[in-house]
Amino acid sequence: MSSVAILQSSYNGARFLGDQLRSFERQSHRDWLLINADDGSTDDTLDIFSKFQKKIGFERVFLQQGPRRGFVINFLSLIADENIRADYYAFSDQDDIWEPDKLERALAWLATVPASVPGLYCSRTRLIDESGQSIGFSPLFAKPPSFANALVQNIAGGNTMVFNEAARQLLKAGGIVNVPSHDWWLYMLVSGVEGAMFYDRYCSVRYRCHRANLVGSNLGIMPRVLRVKMLLKGQFRSWTDMYMTAIETCRPPLTPRSRAVLEIFRNARREGLMARVSGLRRSGVYRQTRLGNIGLFVGAVLNKI
Repeated sequence: MSSVAILQSSYNGARFLGDQLRSFERQSHRDWLLINADDGSTDDTLDIFSKFQKKIGFERVFLQQGPRRGFVINFLSLIADENIRADYYAFSDQDDIWEPDKLERALAWLATVPASVPGLYCSRTRLIDESGQSIGFSPLFAKPPSFANALVQNIAGGNTMVFNEAARQLLKAGGIVNVPSHDWWLYMLVSGVEGAMFYDRYCSVRYRCHRANLVGSNLGIMPRVLRVKMLLKGQFRSWTDMYMTAIETCRPPLTPRSRAVLEIFRNARREGLMARVSGLRRSGVYRQTRLGNIGLFVGAVLNKI
């Protein structure tokens, strides 16, 4: 069986960590190992993890100290760790629940991707509340994943991601860059080199919604209101600036088609109103939903993209 390294970041996650760990135990694909980088938890997180480590085995479950610079740097540091070796890799949060066939489904598709091609699996999620009760689903994305989409939207939740060694090397080559999100960055890189991507409409993860991740849930009116506020305050433009800087810094091997989309998009952001809107349209960037594309147009008009 192919080995999977589960890369987990934790920080004061004792309340829900047990559910997440038990869902690893229930995986139908059994050849996995877990590496947890803790960012300085002061609750019972380390005790819960230590008990799990003793139960599963010290040869399969590893606990190490994170860099204490936030979850993005924590995950990128795990990617860069030369001591971590496996056939495939999966990101994991500390408060979700994986469906038993999550790894099995991901690896069945990844096995069809040539080893030299960066391959990235992601999926839709079932939303649950703090007590674990189902409250809905994440948006169902129908348009294909692409670099033109990745420049303005992330459809690949890190908690659903499973990827191959080629994708790991692509992310590793980028280094510890200053980006808002490790998963969006990976989506941008894999799509930018026109690697293989698969968005599974099956919900492979139960995504726990609470105050700390309200915006990410996309459930109900409140997350949308918060996103509009973030747009108007310039948060999305700031994030785009960070990704543009990261791409310029690490210079990933983008395909000519991706490079052309990037140049038109980057130049359009510097233009006046009419040239900016026209340039963004020519770049071909898009979001997955009609409402999202309306928001993209409004953001372009207001120079907030």
